[in-house]
Amino acid sequence: MNEHVTIVEGQRDADNTHGLEAFVNTCAVDARIHRRDGSQITGREALRDAYVDQFSEGRCRAEIINRMEEGDWVIDHETAHGLADEPVRVLVAYRVRAGLIDRVHFFG
Repeated sequence: MNEHVTIVEGQRDADNTHGLEAFVNTCAVDARIHRRDGSQITGREALRDAYVDQFSEGRCRAEIINRMEEGDWVIDHETAHGLADEPVRVLVAYRVRAGLIDRVHFFG
């Protein structure tokens, strides 16, 4: 497993165990997360604020259906649980630079 995949896996493990600080710390200080609804989260503090309730309620979990890697990018096809009444299938593209996730794009 390459370094980029290891970092994305670390974030996914933190997501599934509801470890907010571990989750946030996989991201660069100025990370940008582009959500499915077109909104954007910028920076670790905003990421922490956006996910604190979801993590404290223990309602998030993701299953990887398929994964691709290319250069700095890791692209996962996921089933996300806890975001809605039914599981949500999404594509998530993570860019890893300098050992941290600095861009995330959700599609679906």
